[in-house]
Amino acid sequence: MSSSECLRVRGLGASWGADPVLTDVDLDVADGEFVVLMGPNGSGKTTLLRCLVGLEAPTHGTVSLRGRNLRGVPTHRRGVGMLFQEPALFPHRSVWENVAYGLAVLRRPRADIDRRVEEMLRLLHLESLADRAPQALSGGERQRVALARTLAPEPPLVLLDEPFASVDAEIRRDLRSAFRRALSATRTAAIHVTHDREEGLLLADRVVLLSGGRVVQHGSPPEVYGAPASADSARFLGYNVLVESGRAMAIAPIDVEIRPLGESNRTGTVTLSGFAGGSHLVEVELEGGERLEGRLPLGAIPPAVGTRVGLRWRRSVALPGAPV
Repeated sequence: MSSSECLRVRGLGASWGADPVLTDVDLDVADGEFVVLMGPNGSGKTTLLRCLVGLEAPTHGTVSLRGRNLRGVPTHRRGVGMLFQEPALFPHRSVWENVAYGLAVLRRPRADIDRRVEEMLRLLHLESLADRAPQALSGGERQRVALARTLAPEPPLVLLDEPFASVDAEIRRDLRSAFRRALSATRTAAIHVTHDREEGLLLADRVVLLSGGRVVQHGSPPEVYGAPASADSARFLGYNVLVESGRAMAIAPIDVEIRPLGESNRTGTVTLSGFAGGSHLVEVELEGGERLEGRLPLGAIPPAVGTRVGLRWRRSVALPGAPV
């Protein structure tokens, strides 16, 4: 085991009855590393987290934390923290008491509990809320309290299952930075599950893509986004996937140019066109039935639905394997 290795997963499998959910998953997480686990619905992301924390029994494979094999170790003795979409705070305990709970269960000395709780409240800007009940907090405040409670016992690894999914966009931005800052300050490794591509690429030290219960790609955010390993990976990352001369290629919407019919090699009919925040979104159905999404700058005049247009692109990424 490397001196900086926190988690090692080898050949992990899990099933629902006779149906496999995870197959031969290998995963390493270094101390203090923030790993984002992404993939389509049903790819096995939450099942993997449940196997790591001990809520689901794998059918085969090993999970080791800091060199310790976790086979047969119950959830509360694994030293793995887990935070879900809903914070599930104890309603009859104050913020201070919620954060102190895990330390009290571990029978830490009272002075150590007081010191650690104060550290966590300060780190997550919760000092002024210490005496409040959970029901008096906003959604974002409850999630910060839940993270403080999770980090207080100093677990080497924290699992985050869509922790920002139930809050609105403004609060989500604040929580992203608060969580990332707190995990970095405590040097806590984390595996963060999200369906939000932008969020995952923004936060991750390393991205792991899961599809069909298998790890299909991993690397730094620029590595994964810049070179999708398959058509499925490219689609999940937001690329258009087209087949040209028998080869599949990925085209980012921002690289698509809408041109007059005589100035391009592909033509199609606009099926959707409209304002999409910082750009205009244009969806075009090509002659063969494929659909391609483009993004035009706000100064451009988007074509109307039903208009026949030409298409070309500034850049494409060749995808390995047979066209899908």
